[in-house]
This record gives sequence, structure tokens and C-alpha cells, in this order.
Amino acid sequence: MSGARQTASDKHFVRGLGLWDATAVVAGSMIGSGVFIVSADIARQVEAPAWLMGVWVLTGLLTVIGALSYGELAAMMPHAGGQYVYLREAFGPLVGFLYGWTLFLVIQTGTIAAVAVAFAKFAAVLVPELGATLHLGRLRIGAQQCLAIAIIAGLTGANCNGLHTGRIVQNVFTVTKVGSLIVLVVFGLVFGRHAEATRENLATFWGSGARTWAIVPLFGAAMVGALFSSDAWNNITFAAAEVRDPARNVPLSLAIGTVSVTVLYLAANVVYLAVLPLHGDATATAVFARGIQFAASDRVATAVMEVMLGSAGAAVMALGIMISTFGCENGLILAGARVYYAMARDGLFFSSAGLLNTRGVPAAALLFQGLWASLLTLSGTYADLLDYVIFAALLFYALTVGGLFVLRRTQPTAPRPYRAVGYPWVPGVYVGLATLIMIDLLMVKPYYTWPGLIIVVSGVPVFRWWRARTPSSSFA
Repeated sequence: MSGARQTASDKHFVRGLGLWDATAVVAGSMIGSGVFIVSADIARQVEAPAWLMGVWVLTGLLTVIGALSYGELAAMMPHAGGQYVYLREAFGPLVGFLYGWTLFLVIQTGTIAAVAVAFAKFAAVLVPELGATLHLGRLRIGAQQCLAIAIIAGLTGANCNGLHTGRIVQNVFTVTKVGSLIVLVVFGLVFGRHAEATRENLATFWGSGARTWAIVPLFGAAMVGALFSSDAWNNITFAAAEVRDPARNVPLSLAIGTVSVTVLYLAANVVYLAVLPLHGDATATAVFARGIQFAASDRVATAVMEVMLGSAGAAVMALGIMISTFGCENGLILAGARVYYAMARDGLFFSSAGLLNTRGVPAAALLFQGLWASLLTLSGTYADLLDYVIFAALLFYALTVGGLFVLRRTQPTAPRPYRAVGYPWVPGVYVGLATLIMIDLLMVKPYYTWPGLIIVVSGVPVFRWWRARTPSSSFA
């Protein structure tokens, strides 16, 4: 089996991540810019405070259940590549490759690109000149895109310098941004509550009864933003070979990280509803009058801070979100390259990606990832990338949790230091809900989700080509 080959390669990694570091990867990779932005789009779709909170509650529930289910797989197979390895062992090399292929083309690199663009957008609040366009001959590139690419390049270089550098960056920025979120929540609830906003949101809490059933098919589509904001919690599984006592620390970090972030996200949205009315006027100039639905450029958190602190609030929030996205970007870059490393070790990616540099990290894999993510920053908007990413990610999340059932049957005697909570019912609920959301997205947002599915399927001929190049592969 290819699993033995993977274990042999892991010994070259440095096990430099403890429980705190692993939890910082989970929480730091999850918290980017999404929670500060996407509630505006969700509010426009569901049009009621109860439904807005419902989207975040269901997203949090799915995230925590998924993490608790992944814990069993992580403890069972604590190898570099994480989810790629789980899918390979449960469903065979083709499914594992399709995940790695989609991760490289869309999921990881698309998220890296989207987060980098978000960083640049908020930097433009502090430096208006970043709104300019650079003319390079006939090519026109926005200054924000250039900054996004610079961030990707800088963090890729830092992570090529070794795990220790990436770990320090991750810990510092995770602590900073979690602290910033806590300050936003506490300050907003204690000092920032606006009586008029609270009264209006309570009066329209459930929305119009006539619209209740009409909202149901839109609910899954409305979850896209929340799911994107809560995504990347699985990244620690990619770097499991570098975690000390992974059978204990990876499942524990998944649980602690996802629960903590979910609580913070729910609290942040309570603050939004306590300070701003959900319904607003798109033509209004006053921050309060625009409400959550029509916050300028969807910057809900910025609008909240402006109501509480005046004009200085926008700058304060922009700086906080820049810190948040920077830390998120580092976690994504650090972890993602480990999947391409694992694929290369299996003969399914460029062979140089399967080598570690003198610092004990897959530098070539990091460079491939950084180059493609940089190109993606030029390919579309934040929202476009978000829609592509979520459908593909949900598909493989559901398959991976489904792999629990397969491996319990095919490998019943394999060591399982940790077993999924509530098996088989809890993992089964996750697979069922994720499937329903995917079906809903295919119907409600076909323009983005069907291409995402096509990207996944496009990996089949690529897989066969790679296999033909490496006839000595251990897949036979």
C-alpha cells in the first residue's frame, strides 16, 4: 500500500508543532477576512436577523462535526498530506488525486488568492493610492493585485525558511487577531449597543411569515460566505507529520480550534445586530442608515466600528482585518504545500515537490503553490473565487467523512487512538447536510458550482497521465 511509503517519507520532517501551535494553525487558518465581510451578503439573501444567525449556527455545527470526525482519521494516519491520505486510503488513489488536484487548482490556492486580495482591499482603506491601476504596456494590473501577490511571495519565502519561521508567524498573528475579535465583541456588547438597531432587529427578527418558505432554498446559497469564513480548519491534517504526539494533538487542536472560532463568529454577528439594523438603504450616505445589508463594500465590521468610534473606526478595523488576513494567509501557505509533497511522493505531482530542503520543508511545493495562487489573483474577484472554492471543498469534506464508514469496514483492526464522537449518527448527519447544501448550490448558483464540479472531474485524465509516467508507482 502507498500508506507505507508515506510513513517512510514522514521521518524527514521536523516535529516542531505542539498542541498550541497546531491549534493556532486551525484557528489562524479559519479566521481571515470573511467574518468581517460576508454577513452583508447573507443579510441581503435571507433578509431576517434570525436567518442570519441561523446560517452561522448551522455553519458552525457543520464545522465542529466535521472536525470531530476528521480527528479519528488524523489519529489513525498522522502523515503529511492529511486529507489527501485519508481519501486515498478509503477510496483509492484516483479520489485522493482528484482532491489534491482540486486543492491545487482551486481550493487552497484559490483561498490563498482570495485572502490576499482581501488583505489588499483593506490596506486600501489606509492607503488610498492602492486603488490605482498600474499600466505595464498593454497589461493593466491593479495596485491591490500587486500587493496581494507580494504578500503571497513574502509568506511563501518565509515558510521556505523552515517550520520554525512559519510557526512563529502563525502564533503571533493568531493571538493578535483572536484578541482583536474578542475586543470587538466585548466592546460592542458593553459600549456599542444601539437601542434603535436592537429594537428594529427584534421587531423583524423572524422576517415576514409569507417569506419563510421562500427563504429555504436560498439558505444553502446564503451559507457560502459563512462556509468560506469557517473553511481551512482541516489544514492542520496536512502538516500532521510535523506535529508532536499527533494522535493526541491533531484531534484535540481540531476540536479546540473549531469550537473557539465558531463561538467568536456567533458573538461577532450578535454585535453586528446590536449595533446596526439588518435592513438598510443602499442609497443612504450615513453608515447607520445603510445597515448590515448595504454596508459600504460589504465591510460590516468596519461599519460597526464607525458607529462606535466615528471616522477612526474604519482605520482601526482595517488594520485589524489586515492582521487577521495576514495570519490566515500564512497558515494556508504553510499547510497546503504538504499535500503536494505527499502527492509527489506517490508519483502524482512534480517530483521536485516531493523533496525537502535543508530546512526540512517542501520548498518546491511551496513555490508551485505560490506561483499558481499569484496567477489566480489576476483571474477574478473575491466572490468568484469564494463560490468555486466552497462547492469543491464541501464535496471532498463529505467524501472524507464518508471515508470513516469505509475504513471502519475495510480496516477494522487499524489503531484508532481517537474515535469519532457519535459514530455513525453524527458523521452521518454531516454527510447528509453537506450533500443537501451541494445540491442546493448546484440549483441556485449553477454558474459557479457546475464549473467547480467540472474542475474536479477534469483531474481524471490528468491522473491517468501521471500514472502512465510512473509505472513503478506503488498504486498497482
